[in-house]
Amino acid sequence: MNTKPLNSKSLRRARPAALVLAVVAASTVALVSCGDDNDSGSGSSQASTPDTASFSGMTPSALKSAASSAVASARARASAAASSASAAASSFEASVSSEVARASKDAQNELKDVKGQGNAMSDVAMTGKPRAQTSGLLAVVVTITNKTDKKASYAVQVDFLDSSGKVVETRYVGAENLAPGAKAQPVAISAKPPEPVLTPKLAKAQRY
Repeated sequence: MNTKPLNSKSLRRARPAALVLAVVAASTVALVSCGDDNDSGSGSSQASTPDTASFSGMTPSALKSAASSAVASARARASAAASSASAAASSFEASVSSEVARASKDAQNELKDVKGQGNAMSDVAMTGKPRAQTSGLLAVVVTITNKTDKKASYAVQVDFLDSSGKVVETRYVGAENLAPGAKAQPVAISAKPPEPVLTPKLAKAQRY
């Protein structure tokens, strides 16, 4: 095949034609690309959303949800523990109160026919409890010591006196089946207000 060298005039005519072909090709590519991006039928192109399934971590919303769930779970456990402790405390308080009430009733019954101060005043002593430990109430620890050589039970009466020496309240405490040399320390608590100040007095102590 014969080839003729292109002169400068031929090159000038070829350049516009090549430019037109390049523009047409670029337009075609752009149209194809737009057609692929608008498969949903929308007339405008939109930024594509990243595929979250390929993420190795958790999305911010998932992290927030997990944190909220953990906090709620911790609060629930703390609330359950507090409720359990409160229930246990209430149960213990109820059992102690019941035992104190029963012992008080038994002691009162034992002392109702006792004349004078009873036969066990030397076996009993009293010490006050700090009001900071009793919510401001007047309370005394009654220490009962079995000084005999055999088992014994005790009934004790504590009177609370006002400033004039008048008995304004009486409490009863006791101890059952104390072994020789053993001690018991029931607490006599005044139900009166902290003011006016009352004075506790050991009124009776009976061994039986």
